[in-house]
Amino acid sequence: MGVLAAGCGLPSEVGREYGPASSDLSFSYTGISSEDETINQTVSIHNTYLRSVVTLLSFTALDRAHQPMPQVKVTTVFGSDRGTLVSPYGYSYDILRFSGPGQHEVADVRVKVDKVVAAAPRVVAGREPVTTQALDDAGHEVSRFDRFTKVRLTNPNTWPVHVRVTYLVYDQPPEGQSQQVVSATPIGGLTRVPSHGTTTIEVKGEAATAVARNSRGPAVSIKAYDSQ
Repeated sequence: MGVLAAGCGLPSEVGREYGPASSDLSFSYTGISSEDETINQTVSIHNTYLRSVVTLLSFTALDRAHQPMPQVKVTTVFGSDRGTLVSPYGYSYDILRFSGPGQHEVADVRVKVDKVVAAAPRVVAGREPVTTQALDDAGHEVSRFDRFTKVRLTNPNTWPVHVRVTYLVYDQPPEGQSQQVVSATPIGGLTRVPSHGTTTIEVKGEAATAVARNSRGPAVSIKAYDSQ
């Protein structure tokens, strides 16, 4: 995949705007995952800064000849392109969405690092992802395909983390095309999950409407991602 970046330096002051760092961030794109029940159109973010960071990335869709596709708009689900995803030291990922003529022909992406900002002192992203479990009104575990009213978050890390949660609905493309997120609805707001602990959030408002509309229907998932 292509990467455009320049400059270097460890972000050490919270909220300060830094230039991009070519030696500290790298990326890889996966269009169609080779594993069942895993997400397509993901970009892996490898952060070798010694702390959690927030990025502003921009993406260019590329065709099979590795040529830019200017009519295809690339956006993200978790927000690595708008500063809502916190990337830990090590690896994290975001999910890409393509729109416009040729959206199903994207073979790769070029990533440009526009800005790197140190995450807040209290924010240390998890090395292991926070997991989600759908619950009914009585607190019983149910499938994510059911109509659920709560989500239990479990943090396997030895420190507390702050996450946001989103309910994703996917399209059902023909064989050979990557599956894409068609809607992403936030569940709750920024949530603190204690170390080796759990937190339960309620599904309300637009999230409840989305769950009711899509239960027992299309492919869906509930994802938590590090944020601030």
